[in-house]
Amino acid sequence: MGFDIKEIFTAGMILFAVIDIVGSIPIIVDLREKVGHIQSEKASIVAAILMVIFLFVGETILTLIGIDVNSFAVAGSFILFFLAIEMILGVQLYKDDAPETAAIVPLAFPLIAGAGTMTSLLSLRAEYHTVNIIVAILINIVIVYAVLKSSGKIERILGKQGISVIRKIFGVVLLAIAVKLFAANIQNLF
Repeated sequence: MGFDIKEIFTAGMILFAVIDIVGSIPIIVDLREKVGHIQSEKASIVAAILMVIFLFVGETILTLIGIDVNSFAVAGSFILFFLAIEMILGVQLYKDDAPETAAIVPLAFPLIAGAGTMTSLLSLRAEYHTVNIIVAILINIVIVYAVLKSSGKIERILGKQGISVIRKIFGVVLLAIAVKLFAANIQNLF
């Protein structure tokens, strides 16, 4: 079966850093102010479904459009790199239109289950057993749901500076993941 606590922990930590739900609290708070209500359950369930589906059919979809996993992983490493730069430097490189409802767009996709998450899932699939990745996804979705539900409380407890520090720490972790992902896949392209 391949059930392994170490793999679950590692995959879970990678997904936690990539999803960066704690670092997204400022975005979530901003969304709540714009739309009034965040549909935490719907966003969490849709994100989980998207991630599990992509874990199984992502490689097939890429093959159908003529992209190999290594190319996707290298492209994803650039996305992770820029996300990390945003987190570390506090700049916004990607701007999205104001959402109408805060559930599927932009929460479930691209905030939770975005390109970085999808790339990470394909990369994890190459290294870990699928069952461990699914458990890691589910653990992260529970954390995501808890953070979405209590984002107001978390913001009050941590304060703006606390959130900023956490965001920068996970930015550095994400940067390291991006470099590792790039290095591991670029050699397979040539």
